[in-house]
Amino acid sequence: MNTYVPPRFDPTRVPHLLGTFAPVSEEVDVADLEVTGELPDALDGLYLRNGPNPRFTPIGSYLYPIDGDGMLHGVWISGGRARYRNRFVRTPALEAEERAGRALWGGLESMIMPTADQVGPQLAATFRDMPDINVVRHAGRLLALAESACPFRVDDGLSTLGREDFGGALPAGITAHPKTDPVTGEMVVFCYGLEPPYLTWSVIDRGGTVSRGPTPVDGVDRPMMIHDMALTGRYVVLVLAPAFFDLDAAMSGGSFLAWRPEQGTRVVLIPRDGGPPRWARDEAFWVWHTVNAYDDGPGTQSPVVLDYVQWSRLTVGGPEEEGEPISGGLVRARIDAVEGSMTRTVLDDARVEFPRVDDRRVGRRHRYTALATETGRADLLPGEYDAVRWCDVERGTSRVWPAGNLSVGEPVFAPEPGSADSSGSEESGYWLTFATDRTDGASWFLVIPAQDPASGPVARVRIPVRVPLGLHGCWLPTEE
Repeated sequence: MNTYVPPRFDPTRVPHLLGTFAPVSEEVDVADLEVTGELPDALDGLYLRNGPNPRFTPIGSYLYPIDGDGMLHGVWISGGRARYRNRFVRTPALEAEERAGRALWGGLESMIMPTADQVGPQLAATFRDMPDINVVRHAGRLLALAESACPFRVDDGLSTLGREDFGGALPAGITAHPKTDPVTGEMVVFCYGLEPPYLTWSVIDRGGTVSRGPTPVDGVDRPMMIHDMALTGRYVVLVLAPAFFDLDAAMSGGSFLAWRPEQGTRVVLIPRDGGPPRWARDEAFWVWHTVNAYDDGPGTQSPVVLDYVQWSRLTVGGPEEEGEPISGGLVRARIDAVEGSMTRTVLDDARVEFPRVDDRRVGRRHRYTALATETGRADLLPGEYDAVRWCDVERGTSRVWPAGNLSVGEPVFAPEPGSADSSGSEESGYWLTFATDRTDGASWFLVIPAQDPASGPVARVRIPVRVPLGLHGCWLPTEE
């Protein structure tokens, strides 16, 4: 166990702890928020977003977007009015640090863990919980999700209820990007680990019961990072890029995550009926986030189409390393489950991230993808974007709303009420996101019409405190 804080670590020089990313410590509740424009009467519900927000000044290291405590930011909308609340996800580690009045755990790269004298025997020499990536609702459970661990359940007021292991059926937890089938209501999840089995998948049925326990994926013999997944009517789709965990290197001061491009990238199609997985392989590329996937035909031999944001290699934390510049874009892979081959086509070569579709299209053919993007007019940090882009994959066109001085987050779709089934139009609704002004730190909740997104927000709600740039969220309509 490493209890030494490296003197070279200076949190005041970490870009992702400053500016639009700087954490906030105050929990607030404010009603009757200022609205510029007009909130649509059709919007009635809660927009909720999660993201890393260290409660105390980090020690040892800080690696965005992996390190940090979770903070939930919610905007409740009804009758053209809005209110805001933010709350930390209260994990045992966060509560221990609050009692101490300072950080006790270091970032993942530093491997600093507290002693029993500091936190008691149960928490000593353990990794901290970090449910700071995503937030979803399924079967009445509202879950703050970590990279790969048990989520934490919160109530409708964002108070933390505790760690969720689904009645003991998923003791190792799940990753931050489960996918819910809008037809069956099942939530399909996966989990990676540092010890065998290195990769498992599971199913939680419409009622919240684990109908398939952790099922190992044959063919994975090393611990590796897999951030997201996709789902079709027949398959669980996972992209296994060559990002391998190396704890020995981490304990000796090296990187805990190694990029091995010579290993190539594999895609596995796991039949949802429990059949043997099918593999395809290509040269190395990295995927943080998938867009969506679907079966391209009714037969069991039909190919799978997977849309995702592709990067030429993995980078985490601060500015890109010296060497060949990293490249990316929106890509479509067509995977032949019989031949074990795949072809990739660039749909849009703009620098993009945080892709979302209308959630009613998950696992089925979609038309529109919304993404955060860059205009090239501002000097932005990795993970920071100043525009929203909508790609029409049917027509091969795109539309952009440049946000000016605002740094925008992930766009989330809110369908018109009464169109909750999968037949609803992808243009009948609104795209929602938080945005923060780089000049004065003011934060806004933006409502952008899906019929004409390039026209910009029809409503801007002034958030009473700065909302740090974060990660993923959801729209929870009251009607559900």
